[in-house]
Amino acid sequence: MSSQPVYFTADALRGFAAAALATQGLPPDDAALVANGLVTANLRGLDSHGVARVPIYLEKLRRKVVNPRPALRIERATPVAALIDGDDGMGFIVGKRAMDEAIALARDLGVGLVVARRSTHYGMAALYVKQAIDAGFISLALTNSSPAMPVWGGRNVFLGASPFAAGAPAGKSEPFVLDMAMTVIARGKIRLAAQRGEPIAPGLALDHEGRPTTDAQKAFEGVLLPFGGVKGSALGLLMEILCGVISGANFGGEVRSLYFDFSAPQNVGHFFLALKPDLFMSKAEYAARMDALAARAKACPKAEGFEEILMPGEPEARTYARRSKSGLPLTPDVVAALEQEAAATGIAFPRGADQPLDPMR
Repeated sequence: MSSQPVYFTADALRGFAAAALATQGLPPDDAALVANGLVTANLRGLDSHGVARVPIYLEKLRRKVVNPRPALRIERATPVAALIDGDDGMGFIVGKRAMDEAIALARDLGVGLVVARRSTHYGMAALYVKQAIDAGFISLALTNSSPAMPVWGGRNVFLGASPFAAGAPAGKSEPFVLDMAMTVIARGKIRLAAQRGEPIAPGLALDHEGRPTTDAQKAFEGVLLPFGGVKGSALGLLMEILCGVISGANFGGEVRSLYFDFSAPQNVGHFFLALKPDLFMSKAEYAARMDALAARAKACPKAEGFEEILMPGEPEARTYARRSKSGLPLTPDVVAALEQEAAATGIAFPRGADQPLDPMR
């Protein structure tokens, strides 16, 4: 099988993913929301969280451990804080609704805090801080997840990879968009490498017996290592507190695996914070100060081997612009998995191209 990618338009993949998800009971608007979140991840270069996840989401829906039509319930705890019960719905749906609520609270009162329980995997965490940025707010979006790494000093998986995302709008400069897992590498990237039979770099993972490995499949079945050693592990525990403990969601090794456990819903917990950027100064002054921060950072003397200093979110924004024109490259294994789902669901799979759609990009 060729290892060369196949290129698709974003619209074609959105349409396919939405149609496929709708076959399992998602309302059309919800299916379109999930599909757009997946394709946005591909556009930003986070292919591990893109349409490659369509098969596992479909399987979760088929096994009835994800509710396609959740009745989301919101309970106001204080004037600035609320809890959402996700009714085991798609995390994309729960996450968007929770950030919507956090933004609404912040618009009225300056700050909005929303936690969610009984949710599921919510895709690329950057989706939710970008949602807040588009509305003009600073934000945090946190989630816990199924066990992927040990506590510091431990051998077995206990903490999730639990991505931490933060965003802040700017003026003329690109907004600040941070999205990082608590592991050295995102677990989804390990999974893709395992599917392709590709090795991983040393220092990323241990096998199930606690031995360092470069075998992606053994790493996926074993333990990913926390970034920054004990610091990443400590932050992983904080994520369990903010997302799992205080929300009433599963925590401390209880979140069920997205890939391997179909016995019951995951009960993932999320944490969303929205903050008005002009609480202490005008919007114009805030934007100017953000632009000054970016300009000063970029003007720093560059270390050897660096041609440019980029702010968090800039590489992904550039990838988004490039792929919007060249198309989304999917590897043959991902295409084969999606074609299999197309056959199973009766949804036509779009035709791709063996070259970028815009050769100049």
